Amino acid sequence: MAVVNRIADYADDMTAWRRHLHTIPELGFDCPLTAAFIAERLREFGVDELHEGIAKTGIVAIINGQGAGPTIGLRADFDGLPITEQTGLAHASRHPGQMHACGHDGHTTMLLGAARYLAETRNFTGRVALIFQPAEEAGGGAGVMVDEGIMERFEISQVYALHNEPGEPEGSFLTTRGPIMAAVGIFRIDINGQGGHAAMPHQTRDPIMAACGIAQALQTITSRNNNALDNLVLSVTQIHAGSANNVIPDHAWLNGTVRTFDADVQDMVQARMEQIVAGQAAAYGVSAELTFTTTYPATINTAENADFAAEVAREIAGAERVTTDTPRHMGAEDFSYMLNARPGAYLFLGQGESAGLHHPEYEFNDAIAPVGASFFARLVERAQPIG
Repeated sequence: MAVVNRIADYADDMTAWRRHLHTIPELGFDCPLTAAFIAERLREFGVDELHEGIAKTGIVAIINGQGAGPTIGLRADFDGLPITEQTGLAHASRHPGQMHACGHDGHTTMLLGAARYLAETRNFTGRVALIFQPAEEAGGGAGVMVDEGIMERFEISQVYALHNEPGEPEGSFLTTRGPIMAAVGIFRIDINGQGGHAAMPHQTRDPIMAACGIAQALQTITSRNNNALDNLVLSVTQIHAGSANNVIPDHAWLNGTVRTFDADVQDMVQARMEQIVAGQAAAYGVSAELTFTTTYPATINTAENADFAAEVAREIAGAERVTTDTPRHMGAEDFSYMLNARPGAYLFLGQGESAGLHHPEYEFNDAIAPVGASFFARLVERAQPIG
């Protein structure tokens, strides 16, 4: 692997940064300790501009290159998850019920490593905008940063991001042209019936039976209404009702998620859900209301930028360790908002065998941090070369 030599020199520092960040996971937009640590490192590196308080705790740092040119954006997310860590590591979370279980501590470390190198060498033209983002897991921090005008304010012309990928070979890269991560819809269905004694169900209008009927009927959208060639997942994830074994309740509710890549498919799903909910409610003699919310859009790589990013990845990892047609993921990513605003690409970086993302035993592989930092650094140097 062609890790940049200078970045390799401070691999131990990067490990220390990452493990410190791992001890202080914070959630959503409320990440003051994390943001303060990032800002302190960036000041040490000598960035030219440091803009804090974007999307509450987000940061954009600017490093000027040699001579005029465009601005390239590099993004890392830094929020954690509401998970109780079970790794038993010396650097495990010190915040009960909160954990870096998705590797955002590693993503931040990779971008900090690239920042240190780029601030030292400045072997590029134009500028680089280092985007450190809160609230990827919940809240759409990337969308908030875009809405607060970072693309226009810092004149960002293209933008890139990395995400670690457990189970893929350590230091390998995976990406694709076009859609790479799904759009997200979330739904809740509230059902109101008439409760009563469980021994006299004929005197009730049972919302539990209606909830079960709705949950089963929703699965026909994927199997009978959707073209099998169009990716779609619809999952009911919660059903809540009742408080005693001899009482039929008045109320029940269920919720879940919808994952798609095509806006027309998502529109079809919502329309069919409304029809099914209304029909099942009538069949069971209850009333029901669907609330459907679209959250993150699909993450869609610009073809030209995905090709360029893959070319840089080959320089770092070798051609045999770069996949350019990785299958679409049904998970979601709020970097989609940035790709909606500017051309760019999103890539996965293999971290070898480990517990999966969002697992209480997950641990970021520190060996890949210099690989990701080298990718970011060379991306800038290749996109905006001197001369």
